[in-house]
Amino acid sequence: MPRIPHNATLAFDVYGTLIDPHALTGSLRDLVGDRAAEVSALWRQKQLEYSFRRGLMKRYVPFATVTAEALDYALTAAGPRVSDEARAGLLERYRTLDAFADARPALAALQGRGLACHAFSNGDPEDIESLLRSQDLWSAMAGAVSVQPVESFKPDPAVYAHFCDTTGAAPAACWLVSSNPFDVIGAMASGWQAVWVQRDPAVAFDPWGPQPTLTLASLQELPGCLAD
Repeated sequence: MPRIPHNATLAFDVYGTLIDPHALTGSLRDLVGDRAAEVSALWRQKQLEYSFRRGLMKRYVPFATVTAEALDYALTAAGPRVSDEARAGLLERYRTLDAFADARPALAALQGRGLACHAFSNGDPEDIESLLRSQDLWSAMAGAVSVQPVESFKPDPAVYAHFCDTTGAAPAACWLVSSNPFDVIGAMASGWQAVWVQRDPAVAFDPWGPQPTLTLASLQELPGCLAD
């Protein structure tokens, strides 16, 4: 099994890897009833789709705007009208989504081993820091890199180059940690190594392009992948 060297620069995806994008399913249930899980899945699906489309069309807007547009689509598709107040409440709570239970101990263990860990996200810089602080993850980070200065989204090669420019790390020294296959493929196409966190065993990796350097079921397994 490949091992992560101690001089590696780790880039942690945020939404879906450290932070649970479906943490508001309970709040959605109060608004749309039994369709809450469906709406949450559609919200996330459209959030990613809109970021891909905007990146390709060079029509950048902040990720918070993409998230709001995706929510509007998901709520419209659900049928019952949701008040502006309820919509605003969902978007405000999105700024403090819950972390996955394995995120904090994994980051603490890596920090204890001297690894340079960075958040690397489509999210806006202030939102990334605020969110990670709210979940007590920020102190384990050497910093955060947002796609915002590039005005594009993952998996545009420009955003991976921006991470390298910002951190000073060579592509070959960068290891992405992500639960999103499109992100893993994008990073590896840019000369990185990548760890795919397969949180759901029913989710398959895309059958084309580079395969992950490592595949883990949980972030808890990550510290055990370090080189001796």
